[in-house]
Amino acid sequence: MKKIDIACIIDDDPIYVFGAKRTMELTKFCKSYLIFQNGEDALDKLSALILHDELNKLPDVILLDLNMPIMDGWEFLEEFTRIPCKKAVTIYIVSSSIDPADVERAKKYSSVSNYLIKPITMDSLKTLILAE
Repeated sequence: MKKIDIACIIDDDPIYVFGAKRTMELTKFCKSYLIFQNGEDALDKLSALILHDELNKLPDVILLDLNMPIMDGWEFLEEFTRIPCKKAVTIYIVSSSIDPADVERAKKYSSVSNYLIKPITMDSLKTLILAE
């Protein structure tokens, strides 16, 4: 089973973030992780890493929430996917939204690998590792 070096959680819910981090630790999903509470903070940091060619510090996987303050997941996707990057970053939307329109909208982004419904489980993380 492949281990991911860096995973990134972009979510404003501290309870979900705590649970996701704990689940990652239990499944040995990744070696380290980055946490951002909104899309703007994530975009600022990740784009700076790309700009300074620090690709080894970029996450391999992003778990992206849709509904956040300041910059939501959709806005983050729009901006992040416009940045030319030499490293492939796999994005999974992890949302509590079960709205079929959100699922369909997510499919329009080639950078989005899957749409997962919260909460994220050990089984869903193991499936992501196998897909990598």
